[in-house]
Amino acid sequence: MRIGIPREIKNNENRVALTPAGADALVRRGHEVIIQQGAGRGSGFSDDEYVIGGAHIASTAEETWGRAEMVVKVKEPIRAEYGFLRDDLLLFAYLHLAADSDLTGALVAAGTTAVAYETVQTADRTLPLLAPMSEVAGRLSIVAGSNALLSAAGGRGQLLGGVAGTPRAKVLVIGGGVAGEHAAANAIGLGADVTVVDIALPRLRQLEARFGSALTTRTSTPYEIAEQIRVADLVIGSVLVPGAAAPRLVTDEMVATMKPGSVLVDIAIDQGGCFQGSRPTTYDAPTFRVHESIFYCVANMPGAVPHTSTRALSNATLPYVTAIADLGWDAAAECDPALARGLNVRSGVITNEEVRASQPI
Repeated sequence: MRIGIPREIKNNENRVALTPAGADALVRRGHEVIIQQGAGRGSGFSDDEYVIGGAHIASTAEETWGRAEMVVKVKEPIRAEYGFLRDDLLLFAYLHLAADSDLTGALVAAGTTAVAYETVQTADRTLPLLAPMSEVAGRLSIVAGSNALLSAAGGRGQLLGGVAGTPRAKVLVIGGGVAGEHAAANAIGLGADVTVVDIALPRLRQLEARFGSALTTRTSTPYEIAEQIRVADLVIGSVLVPGAAAPRLVTDEMVATMKPGSVLVDIAIDQGGCFQGSRPTTYDAPTFRVHESIFYCVANMPGAVPHTSTRALSNATLPYVTAIADLGWDAAAECDPALARGLNVRSGVITNEEVRASQPI
């Protein structure tokens, strides 16, 4: 199979969908790998390294997309790339279609077979291709949030761990999944007073078993979230419903009760965000104010640490890319129900129920 790896062009997106080692593995199996010139530079990979791995270097995006039978990306195509979509192409990437009606419409109109990393789901409901980036985003959320809390950044001037004789910052994590767990771990490591809110008692028990008395847990209800929001210095929104738009759990009325200069980081922004006032931002202008609080809603947070996140992502996706390349989509999906759940759009039809409910095109 001919596999195309374009250069990512979303704002401050420095990841690449395949490492040179991944290209080498695919070439050894008889596949042709086409890498757009400079695609790996942001992650520390030169064109020469891909050539050593047996890949071909394409000089333009048009050539990369045009020669490929399967395009593997990190982030969803943006409007400048819609013209590359076609009916004999398989696209494998993070898509987040529930929050993106324009891209959904473009994929439907083009007849592209679109497979989303974030909806590949195993029988035990884990998300193997979302998990590595959730780990990165969870950890980054505390870094970004603590920076936004600095008075120089407009925040309330609160150090997460405080020092002797001063209060620790109160960090509220809404959603105890992979991203939430890693956010809590980083916040606890920095000495913050951390509370995690989740709807699933078994998950809260798992978190308490891991962190012990360093963590407080609460069952998620609107009342409980409102109470915790009121006293929080930093709020991390990490709620996920696979494939569907994120539920808006934090209202503007709740935000209005928060301390001036408090910070809210919305990890769920790719799926529409879990704060009512959320809107996607970029690393060029990552924050904005809602009432007297600061919102941080960068839609591709892991793109800021590509040396870590590219390797983590490629480690997870390569077995699935290999299966599709070896067998073709139909046979690969038949062999692996988890991969089959990744299909979002095919032949002009939205196939994922959650996406269809969010984007009734």
